[in-house]
Amino acid sequence: MNREILPSEQIDSDALSQISNYHADIVKEVQAAVKDHKVVIVGMRQNPVVKSAKKALSAAGIPFTYLEYGSYFSMWKERLAIKLWSGWPTYPQVFVEGKLIGGRDETVKALVAGKIK
Repeated sequence: MNREILPSEQIDSDALSQISNYHADIVKEVQAAVKDHKVVIVGMRQNPVVKSAKKALSAAGIPFTYLEYGSYFSMWKERLAIKLWSGWPTYPQVFVEGKLIGGRDETVKALVAGKIK
């Protein structure tokens, strides 16, 4: 099931351009990492849930690439661009073999189920 988004024909062309270019460099950086690495965590400083996801993967011996974008006090616009791209509303965002699996809770469930090796 796909989430509902506003159809592009209902968005002014100038607004579409702004949407497409909103921190596109950051989104491209995340896309490249997801393409090039088996496991990627996208997170932020000061977030204990991000730290917990990293700890769970490390404890399971799963190597991962970590991308960090600011903290609660910085880079919120860049993180928003990533959220808009992925559709996932929180951090961390964990990708396995190019697929978004979710956040920390979903990562732990996947580890327990043996879906991340």
